[in-house]
Amino acid sequence: MAKVETYEPSWVLVDANDQVVGRLAVKLATILMGKHKPTYTPHVDTGDYVVVVNCEKVKFGGSRVAHPTHPGFSSKMLTKTYKRFTGYTNGQKFTTAAEMLEKKPDEILRSAVRRMLPKTKMGRAMLKKLKLFVGPNHEHQAQCPQPIPAN
Repeated sequence: MAKVETYEPSWVLVDANDQVVGRLAVKLATILMGKHKPTYTPHVDTGDYVVVVNCEKVKFGGSRVAHPTHPGFSSKMLTKTYKRFTGYTNGQKFTTAAEMLEKKPDEILRSAVRRMLPKTKMGRAMLKKLKLFVGPNHEHQAQCPQPIPAN
């Protein structure tokens, strides 16, 4: 059984290039919760820090559609919508996955992982361990994250 005082988190590096969003989010949520370790304890945050690079190159399922800037463009990118609320009356805003990929590509992966984590204080603490970066470079070289295989 893991204890908060004795637990030492490690750092993991994941490349999101040509990864399907949902399948990658399952893998990231498992690592963030610590369920990949034999010392997993439900009431202790035993998850690792996860650094994800190339967030702009993720793919969605669905049939492929020709697109001038994104080679992995699919029909799901046009139909998948993200909803947010501004706080005002009738303040619902809807955005498609294609628009989200151009404006905030890291937010697609963050929202997918967030919905797979527990909806508690510990789930919010787990989400803070997720570090997403657009492009191949990241600012956590000092932590020496260990790359994990794509599959």
